[in-house]
Amino acid sequence: MDGFGIRIEGLRKRYGEGDTVVDALKEVNMTVAPGEVVGLIGPSGSGKTTLLKCLGAVIEPTAGRMTLGDEVIYDDGWKISDLKALRRDRIGFVFQAPYLIPFLDVTDNIALLPMLAGRPNGAARQRALELLEALDVGHRARAEPSQLSGGEQQRVAIARALANQPPVILADEPTAPLDSERALAVIRILNRMARQYDTAVIVVTHDEKIIPTFKRIYHIRDGTTREEAGEGREV
Repeated sequence: MDGFGIRIEGLRKRYGEGDTVVDALKEVNMTVAPGEVVGLIGPSGSGKTTLLKCLGAVIEPTAGRMTLGDEVIYDDGWKISDLKALRRDRIGFVFQAPYLIPFLDVTDNIALLPMLAGRPNGAARQRALELLEALDVGHRARAEPSQLSGGEQQRVAIARALANQPPVILADEPTAPLDSERALAVIRILNRMARQYDTAVIVVTHDEKIIPTFKRIYHIRDGTTREEAGEGREV
């Protein structure tokens, strides 16, 4: 994929009208290249969650422009008719909690999205097994989520996010419940997977353990963004 995995230009989001108006996003600009993992940090109420919801096509911005890969998905209005398919096929989500389906085994938790996208069951499960092996949890393929450790569950969640080979992954506090060793392992995996699959990754975090690992960081405060170089510490 050429160019940018993610490009956000002049993004705004306003809630309410008149005396109750709130500008959650005022002027957000951001670019993330394919294969790059970028940190997004800021205090509570700064607009991080709103930005992720806009980029994930969960809520509609008020103005601005968003591009995924080589396609404009929003330009003062949605340019994609099927937002559900956009979320399913082109955006991977990793959350603070893994949200695995308890009555499906690990393989089927990952294979479900490709199946819903129309991929044959056998091919979807094969893709799931390949991802599990890549993430060093292939031996847990038939386990139920309740049988996994917290770190294993988060690896499965990352595999699920990669299942449809999306150009973008949005990770919202993915290391918050983990200790230092497991948190750094998750970031190591995200970096490796980003490079391997040419995926652009945004990690929203307050986690001081992982912030030094980012080569680029976007600070968001009062609905506006500022970019700075990170330490890019090896993990």
